Amino acid sequence: MAPTFGRASAQRPPAARFSLVVDLAERPFSRDWWRGAATLLALIAGVTQLAPTMEPLPAGLPIGEGPDQVRQEEALMVGSLDGGSKTGLTMSEGPRARPIASAPARQSRDLSLTFSSGDELGRLLQRSGAAAADAWRAAALVRAQGALPAAGTTLSLRLGAPDSSGQRSIERLHYRARLDLELTLGRSADGVLQVERKALAVDRTPLRIRGSVGGGLYWALRSAGATPAQAADYLQAIGASVDVGSEVMPGDRFELVIAQARASGGETVSGPLLYAGLDRSAGRDLSLVRFPIQGRVQWIDEGASPEPVRSGLMTPVAGPITSSFGPRVHPILRFSRMHNGVDFGAGWGSPIVAAEDGQVVRAGWAGGYGRQVRIAHGGGLVTSYSHMSRIVAPEGGMVRRGELIGYVGSSGLSTGPHLHYEVLRDGAPVNPLGVTLVSRPTIDEGLMAAVRGRARALRGL
Repeated sequence: MAPTFGRASAQRPPAARFSLVVDLAERPFSRDWWRGAATLLALIAGVTQLAPTMEPLPAGLPIGEGPDQVRQEEALMVGSLDGGSKTGLTMSEGPRARPIASAPARQSRDLSLTFSSGDELGRLLQRSGAAAADAWRAAALVRAQGALPAAGTTLSLRLGAPDSSGQRSIERLHYRARLDLELTLGRSADGVLQVERKALAVDRTPLRIRGSVGGGLYWALRSAGATPAQAADYLQAIGASVDVGSEVMPGDRFELVIAQARASGGETVSGPLLYAGLDRSAGRDLSLVRFPIQGRVQWIDEGASPEPVRSGLMTPVAGPITSSFGPRVHPILRFSRMHNGVDFGAGWGSPIVAAEDGQVVRAGWAGGYGRQVRIAHGGGLVTSYSHMSRIVAPEGGMVRRGELIGYVGSSGLSTGPHLHYEVLRDGAPVNPLGVTLVSRPTIDEGLMAAVRGRARALRGL
C-alpha cells in the first residue's frame, strides 16, 4: 500500500504507522537514490583534492626563509597585525644596503598643538614631550603676560634633542594670543626661556549695515549681513520704542553700526551693537545710541527730551491690602491708634522687592516692627518694609526698583504673616497709595549733545 502524508496520515492509528515504517525499511533502494549518493561522494572527493595542504611551520624557521610554499602561505595569512599576522613577503636587501650599528635620534621635533577647553598649558606641553621644568616655566611666563591661549588656539612648538630620560627642552613656542598680539617663547643667549610680545596692527572701524524691511525685519537684517545675535540685539534696542510686529512697515529702512576689529591677515572679531536706526514711513524715526550712564549701558534716542518723568512707587509684594492707611483699632493692643502704612496679606516667605531705586539705610530688628528694611530714595523720601521673616538687602547697599530685599514673615508685634509697608516724606508718614514720584531726568543737555555727536559720527562711517 502506498504511504499517504499530510493531515490524513496524522489520524492513522499507531498500528498503521508501524506497518508503514516496516514497509519502507524492507523496500529496496531505487536507482535514483543510488545515483544521488554517487554524485554526493564525487563532490566531496573533489573538494578534498582542491583544499590546500595545511601543515605546521617548521620550528625555528625565520621569516622569509625556507620552502617557497611556506613563505607564500605566510604572506597570505589573514589576521590582526598585533596578533603576529604579516602583510606581505619579506624583501631582501639590495647590493647597496649597509648595516648600521644604531639610528641617530632626531635632534629637534616640530609639533602643531591645539589648545582645548579646560586644558592647562603646562600639562599640554608636558604631554607633547617637553621636559616638566620647561613646560611649567613656559606656562608661568605666559600667565604673567595675561595671554593664556583660548580654546581652539593653534600652538607651534619646537622641541630640542632628548636628554637621558627621553624628555626634550622647549626651543620655541609661538601662538596668537589675541587678535592684536602674538606671543613667542625662545631661548636667550644663556639658554634661559624668555617671552617676546609682538603687537599686530588692527583696524577697529565699526561695521555699518543698512537695508529695507521688505517682507520681514528679522530676515531683512539677516540678508543684509547681520548675525542672529546682532539682529536680536537690534530688535531688543528698538523694541522699547516701537512694536516690531505691527508698527514697522515694509517700506521702512534700518541701519546698524557694530563694533568690529579686523587684523591685517583678514581675521575679524565683532563687538556689541553701537547704533540702531529706523527710518519710518509712518511715525517718528528712531536714532538710538548705546551710551553709558551712571555705570549702566543704555539706549538713548538722540531726539529724546530731557524732561522729568512722573511715575508711582512699585507695589512691594504680591497680595491684597488687608489694612489701609489711617486710624484703626490695633488687632493686638485693642485700642484706636494711627496706622502709618498699609498691610499686604501675603503668604509666609513671599518675596518683597524695593519700590524704587535707593540706598538701604536700615536692615535689622526694629522692636515691634520685627525685621525691617528702610530705603532712602532721595528728596527726603523713605520706604519701610516690616515684619519680615528674612532680610536679603545689606545695610548701606544700593538697590534697584523691583530688586529682592527680603521675605514676608510675622516677626515683631504681628498676628500673622503680612508686610507692613510705610512711606515717609521728610520723616513724616504719608499714604503710600497716594505717592507719585517725579523722577529727575537721567540725561541733561550736556549728555544729549554728546549723544547727538556720537550718532553723527557713527552714521558718517
